[in-house]
Amino acid sequence: MGQCFPKNAKDGEDSDHHVEFAGGNVHLITSIESWDQKLSEAIKDSKIVIANFSAAWCGPCRMIAPLYTELSEKHPSIMFLLIDVDELTEFSTSWDIKATPTFFFLRNGQQIDKLVGANKPELQKKIAAILESIPSQS
Repeated sequence: MGQCFPKNAKDGEDSDHHVEFAGGNVHLITSIESWDQKLSEAIKDSKIVIANFSAAWCGPCRMIAPLYTELSEKHPSIMFLLIDVDELTEFSTSWDIKATPTFFFLRNGQQIDKLVGANKPELQKKIAAILESIPSQS
């Protein structure tokens, strides 16, 4: 499936390029502090987190962005995060991102699954499996 490999960021690049990726209930992470805040919020609310490590120049990332947004609106019980690897380079490196997009699935702050590449059916399948694993709140 489609994936991009990191490139060196050019100085002076426009940082507004990530806006088209974050829509619906997708939260754009722009700092370590906002990551920590969202993760704490998800743990407190017992929400699963999907962290999408993406890049504006990556064609497959742009291709899957509308689906990611749509899924965020369809599944409010999951927290959808978006991290631009060029904006948070060191943070992305700490997650060992080798290609974009890379999706991490987290429960209580711990990785429970991972998907590398813009594989729409696999992303939907993993979300369905996670939703089935969540005890019903009735």
